[in-house]
Amino acid sequence: MMPMIEIKNMTKDYGQGRGVFDISLSIEKGEVFGFVGTNGAGKTTTIRHLMGFLRPQSGSALVKGIDCFKDSAEIKKAVGYIPGEIAFPDAPTGMKFLKRQAELLGLNDMSYAETIIKKLQLDPTANLKRMSKGMKQKTAIVAAFMADPEILILDEPTTGLDPLMRAEFIDILKEEKKKGKTIFMSSHMFEEVEDTCDKVALIKDGRIIAVKSTNEIKHNEDKVYKIEFNSHEDYQRFLSEKFNFVSKKEGQNQMTININDRNINTLTKTLRGYNLKFITEIKFTLDKYFKSLY
Repeated sequence: MMPMIEIKNMTKDYGQGRGVFDISLSIEKGEVFGFVGTNGAGKTTTIRHLMGFLRPQSGSALVKGIDCFKDSAEIKKAVGYIPGEIAFPDAPTGMKFLKRQAELLGLNDMSYAETIIKKLQLDPTANLKRMSKGMKQKTAIVAAFMADPEILILDEPTTGLDPLMRAEFIDILKEEKKKGKTIFMSSHMFEEVEDTCDKVALIKDGRIIAVKSTNEIKHNEDKVYKIEFNSHEDYQRFLSEKFNFVSKKEGQNQMTININDRNINTLTKTLRGYNLKFITEIKFTLDKYFKSLY
């Protein structure tokens, strides 16, 4: 099947190392794809190409096989979009703005918009220009989702939301995923990407340096365990065992070891001869994985 979103060897060079360079990504139908990196890494530049706001110097960006720049009007009809920097047109209230957007999209039924407004605890009667950053972000979320588009392109969608509303947004996103939506989401918050995405790409200095399945990261074969012994004697004796010691805290009789899944049985058998206070696995996260690459 043709990918829903495809970027082929795309380059946009602003000079002095800024821009995106030879980027290639493919997002399948129904896939939730995370796009992570530090500020200035190239996330927003990539997304602006997908929305047809920028023309690549080389390569291409396609949505449903349509060239994003040549047919940008078609792209905007098919995609729900949250920009990284929100600048609303002049409208007296949030609801007036949303109704204008609905007219442009040919949307007559505002029931789904009302559902999201309620979930996000948004007051759409507030003056659009005087809204707080969080309120503006909520309004942008409603505008992107209300027409129930099959593709969502979201640039840092939880910016300005408090932790409670961020959790609410993640729940909305999971509901969209259940509907089979294709979602491309940039973020610098690893936890929300880990909670929602099937795959993640890391961009650094305008170049893709890794693409990984989140499931693969969560179930990494290399594990890290923290072990503490009840006696200093056992702690010292265990140091002579043939394991990969990552760190040691002699005063606490505590250490961490790195071990592959195939050697877990060996570890278990070895520890039977020791008096343990505790052993716990330190989970490998998306954050730790990408920090290791950086």
